[in-house]
Amino acid sequence: MRFLVLTAAGGVTDAVSDRARALVDGDVPNRLSDDAVEIAFSGDLPAGVLIGEPIDVNVVSAQNRRKRLLIADMDSTMIPVECIDELADFAGVKSHVEEITERSMRGELNFEASIIERVALLRGLPEPALEQCYAERISLNPGAKTLVQTMNKMGAMTALVSGGFRFFTGRVAVEAGFQMNQANELLFDNGKLSGKVGMPILGEQAKLVTLNALCEAGGYTPADVLAVGDGANDRSMVQAAGLGVAYRAKQALAHVADVRLNHSDLTALLALQGIGEGEYA
Repeated sequence: MRFLVLTAAGGVTDAVSDRARALVDGDVPNRLSDDAVEIAFSGDLPAGVLIGEPIDVNVVSAQNRRKRLLIADMDSTMIPVECIDELADFAGVKSHVEEITERSMRGELNFEASIIERVALLRGLPEPALEQCYAERISLNPGAKTLVQTMNKMGAMTALVSGGFRFFTGRVAVEAGFQMNQANELLFDNGKLSGKVGMPILGEQAKLVTLNALCEAGGYTPADVLAVGDGANDRSMVQAAGLGVAYRAKQALAHVADVRLNHSDLTALLALQGIGEGEYA
């Protein structure tokens, strides 16, 4: 048995869920929240179910559905911006850095080389500018805190892993409730960014290594893992996870993910596991 999961930040109506049920010849829809419905079904999924509707339509297995480890990217996943682009705005080089970031997230550039190039452009930015950037530009995406704290409540391990910077992941992890965080280290010289990043640079492979290490430490298998990201450097961890999610993602990630979310907030990751709002933290 499988579940057809319908999610949308704008809500999923009964009429839409009933139409989906008829298309897959499924069971009576089970409403998880105003924004999510699941329908148990067997057999094949017809092509183009609810195509054209502003709703995410995904299929998940009933087996091992609730995950024990959440591993999540930060920039453009848990938060709506790329921190390095916002820092670049303070340094007066946003358009240049933003272009490099976009190409890197699409998988067109080597991630490690691109981060070295981008950080070099931030040289001389004073540390208070980073504090101002966090205070003025960084916020959690809708549903992020509910997702993380509900997973914590259910006994899962929650990890924030980023190719960005620890200055930001440490703060975002606390705000959202992640149990651990990992990111790159910006280096300072006399209170200003030196234009260099600590080595080794943590990129795509480092995220996969962290996933495997957390599985070994916690006694999990990859099937127990829910991984979510948006860019090319999330591919390896998303492919390795039992449930790999592309959240409003670049095509480089979307085409290898199990699930694609373009219309939903992050509570959709709970709905994919069959967790309704009555169980939210």
